[in-house]
Amino acid sequence: MAATRAFYRTTTNQLLNPVPDAIGFIHKRIPLQSSSFSPHLAFRWQWGKRSYSSSGSKISMSLKAGIVGLPNVGKSTLFNAVVENGKAQAANFPFCTIEPNVGIVAVPDPRLNVLSKLCKSQRSVPASIEFVDIAGLVKGASQGEGLGNKFLSHIREVDSILQVVRCFDDNDIVHVSGKIDPRSDIDVINLELVFSDLDQIEKRLDKLKKSKAKDSQSKVKEDAEKSALEKILKDLTDGKPARTTALTDYEKESIHHLCLLTMKPVIYVANVAESELAEPSKNSYVRDVMDLAKEMQSGIVTISAQVESELTELPHDERIEYLKSLGVDESGLGNLIRATYSLLGLRTYFTSGEKETRAWTILSGMTAPQAAGVIHSDFEKGFIRAETVAYKDFVTAGSLASAREKGLLKSEGKEYIVNEGDVMLFRFNV
Repeated sequence: MAATRAFYRTTTNQLLNPVPDAIGFIHKRIPLQSSSFSPHLAFRWQWGKRSYSSSGSKISMSLKAGIVGLPNVGKSTLFNAVVENGKAQAANFPFCTIEPNVGIVAVPDPRLNVLSKLCKSQRSVPASIEFVDIAGLVKGASQGEGLGNKFLSHIREVDSILQVVRCFDDNDIVHVSGKIDPRSDIDVINLELVFSDLDQIEKRLDKLKKSKAKDSQSKVKEDAEKSALEKILKDLTDGKPARTTALTDYEKESIHHLCLLTMKPVIYVANVAESELAEPSKNSYVRDVMDLAKEMQSGIVTISAQVESELTELPHDERIEYLKSLGVDESGLGNLIRATYSLLGLRTYFTSGEKETRAWTILSGMTAPQAAGVIHSDFEKGFIRAETVAYKDFVTAGSLASAREKGLLKSEGKEYIVNEGDVMLFRFNV
């Protein structure tokens, strides 16, 4: 491991029983067996297969986006701004956020309010994302420097990484390395993630070499895992993250249990000064981050954490005017969530009726039964068909009944792939 490390360094609210008018004809009352069921995301992400899993009467819902960055890059300021009632201490001092702070953020979607008004819904329930503020990393974290090992374990628990990168000059805010250098900052964190993965992979390969498969099926799985890890190991030593390694679907599935840090999708969050928010490409620091994001097959979003912080203190109408005065149309939160959805391949569909209009988050490519299973696993098991209408067609028609009369409401079977913005009514029997 030491040789590898040296070489690398030198080379680079619980869901109630569903209501008939919003979701479908319910032939049996469905008890929800877990008070921990959370409606904001109804599946566990699996990055190789892009699939989800269910258990019992609920589907695992735990999408987490971890916000990471070196000390004093604006990470906790951003977290406090985007998470309602955020409690992280945004102080000019490394390691002020020792325990990860977690907050659930509603996904801004104007379509939800439009549907709610058309259906005269009693309430609207937006989709949401869970953000985790993870304390600042430093060089040597993979060897326990600072509070490194603890921070790396927190990163391992999230599904995607939002790496905040300082792209502004301010003499009053001390940079941990003494100068503003986004590429260097990114390299520091990436290296620590790589070293952690290298250590884990080498230990796992040693164990696999000593292992004796009990049967042919186990041997096939172990061979696939060994093949995947050897490919990733080569790329890591060449300075490439695991997510860029070419693997078969079976190989990806075989290593999923390891939760490799560099396999996680990354969005670089370029934190700029207020004056540069409208034209970030003029900022040389941002351009460096853009180039690196392309190399690393990652996303990038430009925000101003200070602006986001100031927005929280303004009434809604004044926020819009303030953003316009800066030359932008949307807050950084909207951009960040949209980029996250795009990177993770997420889509939104709606259920809408008199009692409730709700936005549901699914993976791109999900079929109607799978989308129904996001609401409740019994919806998928007893799926009969789905009545669906595109959002724009629903708004044009003005109601579900009118959409049906005009032939805009379609009856779809088990093979139907749900589209972005579909308004759906599920028919099922259990």
